[in-house]
Amino acid sequence: MSSVPQIKILATYMRGGTSKGVFFSLNDLPEIAQVPGKARDQLLLRVIGSPDPYGKQTDGMGGATSSTSKVVILSDSNQKDHDVDYLFGQVAIDKSFIDWSGNCGNVTAAVGAFAIEHGLVDAARISVNGVAEVRIWQRNIEKSIVAHIPITDGAVQETGDFELDGVTFPAAEIKVEFIDPAAGDGALFPTGNLIDELEVPGVGNFRATMINAGIPTIFLNAKNLGYNGTELQGDINGDPEALAMFETIRAHGAMRMGLIKDLREAAKRQHTPKVAFIAAPADYISSSGKPIAAEEIDLLVRALSMGLLHHAMMGTAAVAIGIAASIPGTLVNLAAGGKIGDSVRFGHPSGTLQVGGQAALVDGVWFAEKAIMSRSARTLMEGWVRVPGDCF
Repeated sequence: MSSVPQIKILATYMRGGTSKGVFFSLNDLPEIAQVPGKARDQLLLRVIGSPDPYGKQTDGMGGATSSTSKVVILSDSNQKDHDVDYLFGQVAIDKSFIDWSGNCGNVTAAVGAFAIEHGLVDAARISVNGVAEVRIWQRNIEKSIVAHIPITDGAVQETGDFELDGVTFPAAEIKVEFIDPAAGDGALFPTGNLIDELEVPGVGNFRATMINAGIPTIFLNAKNLGYNGTELQGDINGDPEALAMFETIRAHGAMRMGLIKDLREAAKRQHTPKVAFIAAPADYISSSGKPIAAEEIDLLVRALSMGLLHHAMMGTAAVAIGIAASIPGTLVNLAAGGKIGDSVRFGHPSGTLQVGGQAALVDGVWFAEKAIMSRSARTLMEGWVRVPGDCF
């Protein structure tokens, strides 16, 4: 029986925020995979272990959840005043598909550290002790991000006492700024409205705020879906009818937002848009058993990613929450009591998260200026990942 030997590729396994993935320097990929296309996708699918009909990704680096089935490719940036180009891929678990349509705000937190440690940032811009600014060009959505990376004794500081709900152990705090976070050249509100009536045949009519900030997101009121906003993963992910309902809503929302032209296209655009449901503050017990009091938060948010309720909150969806909360009259703002401030703290299944959002009204049109949040990141492993030589 003939066999093909495995090849090995330099890679780094990193946690960023409440997600983790396999990071590559572009030049370390095989030449045929250094450009977009089938070969690149097939290679990265094999690295992660997809498609896996068992849903486990046992034969790869993926962790069988949307939060742990991710790839990142980094390279020197040709963009003026930027250090690194960052390309993100959301890898489907049971399908042969990588969605390149949006960013991941969580793994973004690890990009700056990788860039510094792999020589993508001018050493003259990194102090011996302090905070290094890493200027990131996010290629998926063509936007700027600034990561503030703590430096101790000339090296990236990864350990610390910053705690992030959804991550078991503390680490160093990384502040991440998303500049002008509306994806691409799209409008902040693609329909032109702060609130729309979204008609979903066979499901119902819903008031919805559909916003393009961080990542295109559809916000719905929890009570209109039969929920209270305190649900955990088991309450949603074990209910096939609920998941089908959310996917149908997502597809029709994508049509209204102009992201797809035919409902069938939604199946090939699983990463975007996101669907989230919101409610006013209430007491609940997080997935770790930690009690969350209503007075600790401004609102409740639950969001779905790749067809399942997320265990915490996607970083890009947090950007959407922060921007939407800062604009009077959106469903997010109304759920938070209609108050306007520099930041909002919301409750998610794993705990709470604070995100700052700034938006401006110019000639009657809203624009997102900036969103900022604190995350953490850590290198878990580095070396070579191996795949069969004929997999791409």
